Amino acid sequence: MKFLIANTFSQSLGKLQAQEQKAAKVTALDLQMDPSAPGLQFHRISNSKDANFWSIRVSRDLRIIVHKTANSFLICFVGHHDDAYAWAERRRVDTHPRTGAAQIVEVRERVEEIPVYVEVPAEAPPEPKIFASLAEDDLLGVGVPEEWLNDVQNATENSFFDLHDHLPGEASEALLNFATGGKLSIGFLVASDTTPFEHPDAMRRFRAFDNVDELKTALDLPWEQWIVFLHPSQRAVVERVFNGPARVTGSAGTGKTIVALHRAARHLREDANARVLLTSFSSPLANSIKGKLALLLSEEQHLLDRATVLSFKGIAKELFMLINGHEPRIANDSQVSDVISAAKSKLDYQDNSLNFLLSEWRNVVDAWQISDLESYSSVQRIGRRNRLGNQQRARLWPVFEQAKRSISNMGRTTWDEVFQSVADYYFSKPEKPFSHVVVDESQDLSVTQLRMLSAISADSANCLFFAGDIGQRIFQEPFSWKSHGIDIRGRSSTLKVNYRTSHQIRMVIDKLLPETLRDADGNEDSRQGVVSVINGTKPILQDFPNQQSENTAVSEWISKQISQGVEPHEIGIFTRETDQLIRARRAVQQANQSVCELSERQERAEAAVRIGTMHLAKGLEFRSVCVMACDEGILPLENRLDISGDEDELELHFETERHLFYVACTRARDDLLVTSVRPRSEFIDDLEQSLVSE
Repeated sequence: MKFLIANTFSQSLGKLQAQEQKAAKVTALDLQMDPSAPGLQFHRISNSKDANFWSIRVSRDLRIIVHKTANSFLICFVGHHDDAYAWAERRRVDTHPRTGAAQIVEVRERVEEIPVYVEVPAEAPPEPKIFASLAEDDLLGVGVPEEWLNDVQNATENSFFDLHDHLPGEASEALLNFATGGKLSIGFLVASDTTPFEHPDAMRRFRAFDNVDELKTALDLPWEQWIVFLHPSQRAVVERVFNGPARVTGSAGTGKTIVALHRAARHLREDANARVLLTSFSSPLANSIKGKLALLLSEEQHLLDRATVLSFKGIAKELFMLINGHEPRIANDSQVSDVISAAKSKLDYQDNSLNFLLSEWRNVVDAWQISDLESYSSVQRIGRRNRLGNQQRARLWPVFEQAKRSISNMGRTTWDEVFQSVADYYFSKPEKPFSHVVVDESQDLSVTQLRMLSAISADSANCLFFAGDIGQRIFQEPFSWKSHGIDIRGRSSTLKVNYRTSHQIRMVIDKLLPETLRDADGNEDSRQGVVSVINGTKPILQDFPNQQSENTAVSEWISKQISQGVEPHEIGIFTRETDQLIRARRAVQQANQSVCELSERQERAEAAVRIGTMHLAKGLEFRSVCVMACDEGILPLENRLDISGDEDELELHFETERHLFYVACTRARDDLLVTSVRPRSEFIDDLEQSLVSE
């Protein structure tokens, strides 16, 4: 008998309190070990249209809903008694007559929220029907159940999002794609002997388990992290063979990391000699994707021996030690500032301020690893308004040359120098450390990091793959990849289906960024036509006269989230700088909850509300997010704007601050709260205009 779990079970499990979740998981494991055990109290759902629905007692008031046939045992839902029974009475498990995929279908006659379509009187101007051009065959072909055809055919723009949640996932996604982009996704073509649960559409909603250990691992993770099956647009990128470096882009939540994971797994499976590097910009993110890769390859653990998962700095450090026999000693920001200031004074350089020199060092000299005046004279200073002539550069260079000597005499180096030294070593080597390099969060690659990753990967056409979003670039200034031999023209794909952020949040937050973004090589990333597969509530924007009022409101919001079944660790609170974290900490403590402060060095698992800076939000996701302290002067950060070396850098910093706010807000899946003390950030004004237009 096939033992399966539906995504509806995982979603309902996540809404329970911690102790209830634990009890439900124990019962699910008991079911896996022996579905016929006498201790499991089965009761048929007599009022259900589907005679195969049964309830199983977890505790006094908690029930699991299962669908039991001669060939399969499907765990569908868990909830309190009345909720569980109501869920089963309104649903049935079907095989779609056209696609052949297994579906959990809501019984149309028992759904009261969607009124049966009534013809509008002739005198009232009818709203346009957004699917009027689609025939019944088209709708059936994307998985719309027959009993819902009339509702879909008569849906308007205003009514569709009420309808959206009642349809099977594959049908909702296809219709959303059509409504926003005018294209209907083509369904899967499958072999005639494919069973309903083996159909690709079904495999994204149901997962089969062969043993208790595999089930136990999966029950400890959200459904979104099971990552076993792909949307067609994702699969197309994973399976494509490229004739050069390639990139997948997409706005936050569209599954770029999932594609990167599957690309890495594919290389490991297809080539017994493959040595794959999967890398991201920070250690916490690298640790996260390492765990996901292990889950993806849970039945092929031997493949993990040929995979290396480290951050950009992590792999550079390992290779540097391999080459030099010792760890790099990195000069910190304060030490760099001191040596540049000392060089400026020693050489009596008066042409530019220390802020300009630090910016020029950070963004040009060190970033590009300029080694001599000739190189400095010819480097393209992208984004720098101060157009330095050769004579000006000649006067500047001795300051930087002196600073480089001072850092070296201290026995120190910089991270960019480490990246470059690794790149230089392996560029000349025919044997590379890795056959394939897959890069997540690639929008934040620096010049020297890109050089290093190119140098340590094999020279074959299909060996370099990048996943990233220009709109989430918050650490690095843009530069031309093409000038470093990484030309992705014609090999860039954009994902359009958002799996993490609700439609309501995404529609508002996306207004922070332009509809089309361009990189330094002119490659465009269009953000139009993105659709979300989950519904939720609109973002809440609140500003207050003082911090005490803000703290009280946020603490009440935290308490409300927890009362609605959100676990403390599923709540994230972010501020622009560490200076404002005290406001987040007070709000959490006022709600009588524990605080877990996010760190770049480690991931902490205790049951506590997560707080951290916006930079640390990168790559994370939460059911509920509050972005606090969005005051004028804090967002955008006034101090950062003040130290800009020139007007172009000022504009770039302002743009990066907007990207940073976007990153923090898009960590939310279901609920987003943005708070400030008056006067508030101008970015919130942009969001408010979006809410009004919605």
